[in-house]
Amino acid sequence: MRPNILLLLGDDIDRDSLGPWGGQAHTPHLDQLAADGMRFDRVYANVAMCGPFRQELYSGCSAWRTRALPNHSHSKPNTKSLPHYLRPLGYMVGLLGKSHVGPSQAYPFDKVGSLPMREDANPKAVELAHAYFTKARNAGKPFCLVVAAHDAHGPYTHGDVNRYQPEALRLPKDAVDTREYRNNFAKHLAEVTNLDALLGDLRAVLSEEGLTDNTLVVFSSEQGNSLPFAKWTCFDDGLASGLVAALPGVVPAGKSCDQLFWISDVAPTFLEAAGGSVNQGQFDGKSQWANFKGADETVHEYAYGAFLNCNIIDNRDRIFPIRSIRDGRFTLIWSPRAGSEVTSNTTLTQALKWIETGEGEAGANVAASWVAKQRDSPSSRRDKLVKRLHHRPEWALYDRKHDPEELDNLIEHPEWTSVRKRMEGALMQWLKRWGDADPIATERSFLKKKR
Repeated sequence: MRPNILLLLGDDIDRDSLGPWGGQAHTPHLDQLAADGMRFDRVYANVAMCGPFRQELYSGCSAWRTRALPNHSHSKPNTKSLPHYLRPLGYMVGLLGKSHVGPSQAYPFDKVGSLPMREDANPKAVELAHAYFTKARNAGKPFCLVVAAHDAHGPYTHGDVNRYQPEALRLPKDAVDTREYRNNFAKHLAEVTNLDALLGDLRAVLSEEGLTDNTLVVFSSEQGNSLPFAKWTCFDDGLASGLVAALPGVVPAGKSCDQLFWISDVAPTFLEAAGGSVNQGQFDGKSQWANFKGADETVHEYAYGAFLNCNIIDNRDRIFPIRSIRDGRFTLIWSPRAGSEVTSNTTLTQALKWIETGEGEAGANVAASWVAKQRDSPSSRRDKLVKRLHHRPEWALYDRKHDPEELDNLIEHPEWTSVRKRMEGALMQWLKRWGDADPIATERSFLKKKR
């Protein structure tokens, strides 16, 4: 019997804030899903931006193949995705909530409905999802439904923020402790908890309808949050995703997997879970269905990442490409325009202006609050973090085993030369394969012409 598939997708949620990874977000339903199934600890996207992430997820192809590398970009028209692969197997394949993919012929999901962004959308999401489950049952078909929530994408407007006291939060080592950071982090966590409640509600509907035993439930956090050094970067806090899967009697309960997992592995995994055949060359990702079922098989040696600064609000013409490669322990990041340009995005624009002009007294966003605090109370640690907002070295090598926040650049350490050479060679081979050996030229080719 082909399993139903329910995928709940968050929005801008860093993996390490989630309960199964020891995070501070109150996520009892996600914790229960992990207890009922498998937690995947090394899941990486190609690009830490919403549009590229979702197109990689649904297509099973890298952002280099689909050409959805910048944010707000569309895939090549001949791209295939979950509807193309699962409908021939008899599935209804729907998308509920946020889309951010295109063109429509590449992602022809059933349009199950939209969800409000600035209010609690959980009741509507549950109602529409329940109706889709019923529609599939009445048609005698299995379903694959993606519920794409807006939680916890800024601006943070709902969720019970009173659960989180800003002054009590633990801050990561790569953060400057400001009121603005703590307040935004608390509001972000409140929306994560609201998303967790939706997971609980959806699983309750599956239980009520007798669908639990034959539904593969998957939670994915998308890429990192919009606080500094996460989304819009190639750091671990940007590209790492929290993924949990459960299917009674198939996915072993209470287990974890630390094998490298690409977001593009999800589509071929779903295809194999549905009883389909994964053909060579069909995807860039690979099926991880064996690991879902408890194997500990190495599927990838490396995970590749990219960032394109262009076409982002406030910095549409800025060219600052970044490329990265990871193995199970090390991260190598290449910023070919280091020294001649700075990186920025809509969350960093105000900070950059304040640094350049010396302005800034009130109304600071998170990154700008760092600039203000360093100006008022200088320290060498804060100075490094403020500089890091916009200035990156051309090459950086990090040992995540001892430096999970990727703060200590080992690129000049002779003992790590062989690691750098090995990973740089693999990265260049990957980029040449996709015509991206010159990331600066690649990014310039994506610049949108001004009207």
